[in-house]
Amino acid sequence: MQYVSLGRTGLQVSPLCLGTMNFGSSTDQAESCNIIDAAIEQGINTIDTANIYGRGCSEEIVGEALHRTGKRTRMVLATKVHVSMDDSDPNAANNHRRHIIEQCHASLQRLQTDYIDLYYIHRPSTQIPIDETLRALDDLVRDGKIRYIGTSDFAAWKIIESLWVSKEYGLNRFVCEQSAYHLLDRRAERELLPMAQSYGIAVLAWSPLAGGMLSGKYKRDTDRPEGARFHASSESDEWAQRHFTPAAFDAVESITTMASEKGCTPTQLALAWCCQQPGVVGPVLGPKTLAQFEEQLGALHISITDEDRPRIDHVCPPGKAIVPYYIDDAFADFRPHQFRW
Repeated sequence: MQYVSLGRTGLQVSPLCLGTMNFGSSTDQAESCNIIDAAIEQGINTIDTANIYGRGCSEEIVGEALHRTGKRTRMVLATKVHVSMDDSDPNAANNHRRHIIEQCHASLQRLQTDYIDLYYIHRPSTQIPIDETLRALDDLVRDGKIRYIGTSDFAAWKIIESLWVSKEYGLNRFVCEQSAYHLLDRRAERELLPMAQSYGIAVLAWSPLAGGMLSGKYKRDTDRPEGARFHASSESDEWAQRHFTPAAFDAVESITTMASEKGCTPTQLALAWCCQQPGVVGPVLGPKTLAQFEEQLGALHISITDEDRPRIDHVCPPGKAIVPYYIDDAFADFRPHQFRW
């Protein structure tokens, strides 16, 4: 495993990060633990979860697995805060001090650990000024509860503003951003990635397979596979329709052809491309099964050549989106701030 620096920090992380959104829901505890064990054995040292995944269930599974293996101190453990954890409590959500500190303590308990290596603000908010969010996170860092802080789906200008606030107030700064980025949505290349490279912000890509679309398992004019994320009976069917467009199928079919020529799967090609993009630490995987995870590991052995890149750019244009991701995220707020810092 060739480890890379997390942005301008000295922290060394694996280019593949094990995401655990499915743990405790689509993936039961036994299979989740099998995947974690396999990840550790293969040298992956970064695990990503969130308090909202299964309303704490994913964190509990990760915590139990790491406790059982005794490998907690070798891992870079990341979790997130923002989304509502109690629909009846108006204060059980968002990026204000009360929720951040309360949920950090709850996550520590579920994860069976004394500290969180990387604590993300899961989505931006216009209701809470950024200085309140940063002050709460800074207090947790100084208290030893968290080591580094990051953002998820923040616009480039919001991250720059946060760096300004951190400098003005002497607070710990965000060191990484986790953003939707894959072959079917390359808009991060317009501003986010250049900004991140300029300021030493690490970028990790979530949904690097576009919800499984880039795996090639969805075929044009055929029924969707049983158990797939975008199965026809899924509640997310409206969201799925964004993926099932003629342009998306054209791109996926071209990527599938390229993968066949390289002797790999479309999944491996898409993940390898993500790993080898300038300014990107790597993708956050989202396996449901051990078999899926083992296939995804193969991306580490695929090289994207100078001959491959123009072909990829032709079917998946740089800076553009064939399948636009979370501009209208259900729990993100991308408007101008209500209050300035």
